[in-house]
This record gives sequence, structure tokens and C-alpha cells, in this order.
Amino acid sequence: MSTAVSRREFLGHSIAGTLVASTAWGAEPLAIPSAGSSSPNDKIRVGFIGVGGMGSSTLNGFLGHADVDVAAICDVYEPNARQARERVEKVRGAVPDVYKDFRHVLDRKDIDAVVVSTPDHWHALPSVLACMAGKDVYCEKPLAYSIDEGKAMVRAARENNRVTQMGTQIHAGENYHRVVEIIRSGGLGKIHLARVWIAMTRERDRAMGKPADTEPPQGLDWDMWLGPAPERPFNTNRFLFNFRWFWDYAGGVLSDMGCHILDLVHWSMQVRAPLTAVSSGQRYALDDNAEVPDTQDVIYEYPGFNVVWSHLAANSHGFEGKGLGIAFYGTEGTLVADYAGYQVHAEKGRMDGFKEPEKTLPRSPGHHREFLDAIKSREPCSCDWQYGHRLTSAVLLGNVALKSGKKVRWDADRELCVDAGGKPDADANRFLGREYRAPWKLPVS
Repeated sequence: MSTAVSRREFLGHSIAGTLVASTAWGAEPLAIPSAGSSSPNDKIRVGFIGVGGMGSSTLNGFLGHADVDVAAICDVYEPNARQARERVEKVRGAVPDVYKDFRHVLDRKDIDAVVVSTPDHWHALPSVLACMAGKDVYCEKPLAYSIDEGKAMVRAARENNRVTQMGTQIHAGENYHRVVEIIRSGGLGKIHLARVWIAMTRERDRAMGKPADTEPPQGLDWDMWLGPAPERPFNTNRFLFNFRWFWDYAGGVLSDMGCHILDLVHWSMQVRAPLTAVSSGQRYALDDNAEVPDTQDVIYEYPGFNVVWSHLAANSHGFEGKGLGIAFYGTEGTLVADYAGYQVHAEKGRMDGFKEPEKTLPRSPGHHREFLDAIKSREPCSCDWQYGHRLTSAVLLGNVALKSGKKVRWDADRELCVDAGGKPDADANRFLGREYRAPWKLPVS
């Protein structure tokens, strides 16, 4: 990113005295409480940044753990913030402080960790600044809007010794652990292809259409919602869940669901990154004002095998009788899995006597619990940002290939697209990041 501020510059300017009028919801005062001492070892004081949609679900998940003290709620849309505050009060009998500017959460020295569940284009900046402010961070998937942002997040976590977790909750489940153990056992023979897919009708069912631009709804700070993204007039289709279908804020179905399903490829096959990616897709089926493909295919080449991603956003008939799934094709047999289970299909006569392997992987106490335990132990989480960045980079590389209109070659060491001779591919690399809209800047070391 060319728009950057240093760690010293950020830490040298307390926001407590610089952001006042922008923080209140109507007449309700939302002043920053004075900094207190750190919480006792048995309680973790957490601030939640983004509490609509997935953020609401994540908040509910953390509320299930008695050692979580919900200290702060932050959202640029007042109804989201109000509902989250009421939920915490109902469950815990205590009222958290409420903000609409995340920087006030980060300025509080009594908060140990933050959970970032904003739209994708808002993942990196609060997360990086939280690390710099000494907070541990749980950030929903995909880790970042762009590969360059993910690099900055990994660097910030490493340089500030922070515990991190990317929100890929299905990773913690027993089913995924068993799939990984079977693939790694070698019982399917040489895996030479993995097919990953999702077919759904949710976009069509939402009947997005082509609504006209309007004024933002009451209680929404639209300029703050846009943040580092380009300035646009408010359109209801750009807001709430539908933000995923606009390039300004996300990467469509691929970035929405890719981390969940491609996780099994990276985990099972123990790979770092694809070597190449080529993609094709358009908005073929749906007539609305969204931008991302409703139909998209990506072919990734990994060392020794291919991965084919396919998604449909206007048809729910996928592969293997599943709307969402993954299939590993080996020389001896095939394993087909989804979130809930898996089946092994042997090639005729080639898996006689096959027995599922013993459990070898350590089990997770739950994705949220992992993060909370790691805050206390300072041990890495199973989906820390280093792992999350590699996985997210592979997902985003599919859209880099789509936007550049060609097969891209990935240099994982330099985290750059390169040509056949190993020189940086400027045409593809321009899609690895973007300029932030003023005054937002992504910090650097």
C-alpha cells in the first residue's frame, strides 16, 4: 500500500481527543471510559467491531464462554449496535459501552482482545491497528479484502506478538479432522485432483433487482461504512449481506465461501500456495446491479495436483448430490465431503481391506474457545493469521486471475505474480492491493 502511516505516528496520536462528535448515536453519549487496569487472568475483556450478520452470530458464540467480558460494541449502523447491546444485557445482565468508531475501542487499555466481523473491506485496518494497540485479534474470513492487506496483518501480528485467529469455524469440527486424517493416511493413493464447489440460489431468492440510489437509512454512518473503499452513493444492494456482490467491498461467492472449503485442500495436502491460477466467470444468470460473477470457475495448479473451484449463484444443483462440497480424487479411491460428513468410494478392487486411520490430529475445543485459551497460554491458534493469510491468498488469487484475464503464476516467497521468467507481472500485481480512500491509511512498520 502506498498510503501508510508508521506505528510511531499512530501510537503518537491518542484518538481520545481527536474524535468526539463523530462517535455519538443521536443524543446518546458514547464517551470513552477512562483506561483501567488489565482484566484478571480468569476474565478476558473483549471489544466487538461489527455486530451485524455474521458479527451477531460471532458475538453469540463468544457469549457462550463464561470468561468473556463483553466490554464494548462497535458498529456504524445504530440498529446493529442496539440489538447487540440488548443481547449482551439479556445474557449477562451488564450493558457494554457502544461506539460507532472502532478506534475508540482500540484506545481502551482495559480491553484485551477484539473481534472483527465487519464487511471484508474493513477487516485489515482495525485488525492491524488492534495489534499495534496491544490487542489480540479474532478476524472473520476471508482474512482480508486483498492479498497485500493480508501481508500487513501477518506482519502486524508478528511484530507485536499478538494471538490471532481467522474465523473459519468449521475447521474446528470433528468431520474436517477425520477428512484430513484419511487423506494424509495415503489410503486413497496419489491425490491428483480436488474439486471444490458451491451451488445455491440465495442471490436470486433475495430478488436484488436494480434499486435506485437513495439517502442512507437513519442510524447509518455511510461514509464510515465505506471507509477505505471508493466513495459511492448509498444503494440498498451495497449494504448489509449484499455487500459481498460488489468488488469495492468483497470478492463474491469465491471470497465468501472459498476459505471454508479450500481449507480442506490446504490442511489435508499440507500445501503452502498454488503455483498458478486461471479463472473465467461472469454475471450470466442474474439481472441486477451487482458486479461479481454469479457463475465462476477457477483452476489452480498446486505442486503435484490440480484444484478446480466452481460456483453457481442461481442454481442449487452441485456435484455428488451436494450443493456444497469437496472431492479428493486419488489413484485408489475418492473421498467426497461437506460440512456434515464424508464418504469414501473405492476404485474397483483397489481399496480392499482399507481401514480408516487412527485419530492423529489434536482436537479443537471449539474455534472461539481456541482463541480464548490461546490468549491465556500465548500459544498459536489452529487458524492463526499466518495460516489464514496463505489460505485467503489462494482464494483471492482466483479473482486476481479473473480480473487480469489470464493465467497468473504465483511466487509464494515474494508474494507476487510473476511471468514465465520469474519477473514481476505488473498487470496481475495491480490487483493484489488498492489505494485507500483518504483519510484512511494502512499502517506499516
